[in-house]
Amino acid sequence: MELFERFKKVKAFVFDVDGVLTNGEVLVTEEGEQLRSFSIKDGYALQLAIKKGYPIAIITGGRSNGVKLRLNGLGIHDVFLSVTDKRAVLYEWLKAQDLTVDDLLFMGDDIPDLIVMEEAGIASCPSDAVEEIKEVSQYVSTCAGGKGAVRDVIEKVMKLQGQWNRDTSVKSK
Repeated sequence: MELFERFKKVKAFVFDVDGVLTNGEVLVTEEGEQLRSFSIKDGYALQLAIKKGYPIAIITGGRSNGVKLRLNGLGIHDVFLSVTDKRAVLYEWLKAQDLTVDDLLFMGDDIPDLIVMEEAGIASCPSDAVEEIKEVSQYVSTCAGGKGAVRDVIEKVMKLQGQWNRDTSVKSK
Protein backbone atom coordinates (compact mmCIF):
# COMPACT_ATOMS: atom_id res chain seq x y z
CA MET A 1 0.00 0.00 0.00
CA GLU A 2 1.29 3.47 -0.88
CA LEU A 3 2.47 5.60 2.05
CA PHE A 4 -0.14 8.32 1.50
CA GLU A 5 -2.88 5.69 1.59
CA ARG A 6 -1.47 4.43 4.90
CA PHE A 7 -1.48 7.98 6.29
CA LYS A 8 -5.16 8.27 5.33
CA LYS A 9 -5.95 5.21 7.48
CA VAL A 10 -4.22 6.38 10.68
CA LYS A 11 -6.63 6.59 13.61
CA ALA A 12 -4.17 7.08 16.51
CA PHE A 13 -0.65 8.24 17.32
CA VAL A 14 1.94 6.96 19.77
CA PHE A 15 5.19 8.77 20.46
CA ASP A 16 8.38 8.25 22.41
CA VAL A 17 9.71 11.29 24.29
CA ASP A 18 13.48 11.66 24.29
CA GLY A 19 14.71 12.04 20.72
CA VAL A 20 11.17 12.40 19.34
CA LEU A 21 9.29 15.06 21.34
CA THR A 22 12.64 16.44 22.52
CA ASN A 23 16.04 16.65 20.87
CA GLY A 24 17.35 13.94 23.18
CA GLU A 25 19.49 16.27 25.24
CA VAL A 26 18.90 16.39 28.98
CA LEU A 27 20.08 19.22 31.18
CA VAL A 28 20.64 18.24 34.79
CA THR A 29 20.38 20.78 37.60
CA GLU A 30 22.58 20.69 40.70
CA GLU A 31 19.61 19.10 42.50
CA GLY A 32 19.48 16.30 39.91
CA GLU A 33 16.33 17.50 38.16
CA GLN A 34 16.33 16.62 34.45
CA LEU A 35 15.19 19.36 32.08
CA ARG A 36 14.05 18.88 28.48
CA SER A 37 13.05 21.23 25.68
CA PHE A 38 9.85 20.72 23.66
CA SER A 39 8.84 22.29 20.34
CA ILE A 40 5.87 24.66 20.50
CA LYS A 41 4.93 23.61 16.96
CA ASP A 42 4.83 19.94 18.00
CA GLY A 43 2.70 20.97 20.98
CA TYR A 44 0.21 22.79 18.78
CA ALA A 45 -0.20 19.78 16.49
CA LEU A 46 -0.62 17.42 19.44
CA GLN A 47 -3.35 19.48 21.09
CA LEU A 48 -5.17 20.00 17.77
CA ALA A 49 -5.12 16.26 17.07
CA ILE A 50 -6.58 15.63 20.54
CA LYS A 51 -9.33 18.22 19.89
CA LYS A 52 -10.13 16.49 16.60
CA GLY A 53 -10.57 13.15 18.38
CA TYR A 54 -7.33 11.31 17.62
CA PRO A 55 -6.22 9.09 20.51
CA ILE A 56 -2.61 9.85 21.44
CA ALA A 57 -0.36 7.95 23.81
CA ILE A 58 3.15 8.63 24.98
CA ILE A 59 5.25 5.59 25.89
CA THR A 60 8.68 6.28 27.33
CA GLY A 61 11.32 4.75 29.51
CA GLY A 62 11.87 8.18 31.06
CA ARG A 63 10.29 9.09 34.36
CA SER A 64 10.15 12.88 34.45
CA ASN A 65 7.04 14.30 36.10
CA GLY A 66 7.68 17.54 34.20
CA VAL A 67 7.22 15.67 30.93
CA LYS A 68 3.91 14.28 32.14
CA LEU A 69 2.72 17.73 33.26
CA ARG A 70 3.62 19.25 29.87
CA LEU A 71 1.79 16.53 27.95
CA ASN A 72 -1.23 16.58 30.25
CA GLY A 73 -1.39 20.35 29.66
CA LEU A 74 -1.74 19.63 25.93
CA GLY A 75 -4.65 17.28 26.62
CA ILE A 76 -2.72 14.01 26.45
CA HIS A 77 -3.65 11.87 29.41
CA ASP A 78 -2.30 8.52 28.25
CA VAL A 79 1.30 9.19 29.30
CA PHE A 80 3.16 6.03 30.27
CA LEU A 81 6.44 6.70 32.08
CA SER A 82 9.21 4.32 33.24
CA VAL A 83 8.16 1.71 30.69
CA THR A 84 10.48 -1.25 30.23
CA ASP A 85 8.18 -3.25 27.92
CA LYS A 86 6.79 -0.79 25.35
CA ARG A 87 5.09 -3.55 23.38
CA ALA A 88 3.00 -4.74 26.35
CA VAL A 89 1.95 -1.19 27.24
CA LEU A 90 1.10 -0.44 23.61
CA TYR A 91 -1.12 -3.50 23.22
CA GLU A 92 -2.91 -2.77 26.50
CA TRP A 93 -3.56 0.82 25.37
CA LEU A 94 -4.75 -0.29 21.91
CA LYS A 95 -7.19 -2.73 23.50
CA ALA A 96 -8.56 -0.01 25.78
CA GLN A 97 -9.01 2.27 22.74
CA ASP A 98 -10.57 -0.52 20.63
CA LEU A 99 -7.81 -0.11 18.03
CA THR A 100 -5.31 -2.39 16.29
CA VAL A 101 -1.67 -1.85 15.38
CA ASP A 102 -2.82 -1.23 11.79
CA ASP A 103 -4.63 1.92 12.99
CA LEU A 104 -1.46 3.30 14.50
CA LEU A 105 1.36 5.65 13.58
CA PHE A 106 4.26 5.18 15.98
CA MET A 107 7.25 7.51 16.06
CA GLY A 108 10.44 6.41 17.77
CA ASP A 109 14.11 7.16 17.45
CA ASP A 110 16.24 4.49 19.13
CA ILE A 111 16.58 0.77 19.84
CA PRO A 112 13.98 0.58 22.70
CA ASP A 113 11.34 1.56 20.08
CA LEU A 114 12.35 -1.07 17.52
CA ILE A 115 10.05 -3.94 18.53
CA VAL A 116 6.98 -1.68 18.56
CA MET A 117 7.90 -0.01 15.28
CA GLU A 118 8.19 -3.37 13.52
CA GLU A 119 4.50 -3.96 14.28
CA ALA A 120 2.95 -0.48 13.81
CA GLY A 121 0.74 0.31 10.84
CA ILE A 122 3.15 3.15 10.09
CA ALA A 123 6.57 3.28 11.70
CA SER A 124 8.08 6.73 11.52
CA CYS A 125 11.08 8.51 12.95
CA PRO A 126 12.79 11.90 13.13
CA SER A 127 15.59 12.64 10.66
CA ASP A 128 18.22 12.15 13.38
CA ALA A 129 17.04 8.70 14.53
CA VAL A 130 19.58 5.87 14.72
CA GLU A 131 20.11 3.83 11.54
CA GLU A 132 18.33 0.69 12.83
CA ILE A 133 15.18 2.76 13.35
CA LYS A 134 15.42 4.46 9.97
CA GLU A 135 15.66 1.02 8.34
CA VAL A 136 12.29 -0.12 9.76
CA SER A 137 10.53 3.24 9.24
CA GLN A 138 8.11 3.68 6.38
CA TYR A 139 8.44 7.44 6.88
CA VAL A 140 11.52 9.39 7.98
CA SER A 141 10.63 13.00 8.78
CA THR A 142 12.71 15.78 7.32
CA CYS A 143 12.68 17.25 10.85
CA ALA A 144 14.82 16.23 13.79
CA GLY A 145 13.52 15.08 17.17
CA GLY A 146 12.24 18.03 19.21
CA LYS A 147 12.37 20.20 16.09
CA GLY A 148 9.03 19.53 14.42
CA ALA A 149 9.09 15.80 13.59
CA VAL A 150 5.90 15.18 15.57
CA ARG A 151 4.15 18.12 13.90
CA ASP A 152 5.29 16.79 10.53
CA VAL A 153 3.54 13.42 10.86
CA ILE A 154 0.42 14.73 12.60
CA GLU A 155 -0.01 17.45 9.99
CA LYS A 156 0.45 15.00 7.09
CA VAL A 157 -2.13 12.59 8.48
CA MET A 158 -4.65 15.30 9.33
CA LYS A 159 -4.28 17.10 5.97
CA LEU A 160 -4.79 13.85 4.04
CA GLN A 161 -7.88 13.16 6.17
CA GLY A 162 -9.26 16.70 5.77
CA GLN A 163 -8.82 17.43 9.49
CA TRP A 164 -6.01 20.00 9.35
CA ASN A 165 -7.77 23.31 9.20
CA ARG A 166 -8.40 26.36 11.26
CA ASP A 167 -8.71 25.68 14.98
CA THR A 168 -12.28 26.76 15.63
CA SER A 169 -11.88 26.41 19.40
CA VAL A 170 -9.82 29.63 19.47
CA LYS A 171 -12.03 32.71 19.74
CA SER A 172 -10.78 35.81 17.96
CA LYS A 173 -11.50 39.26 19.32
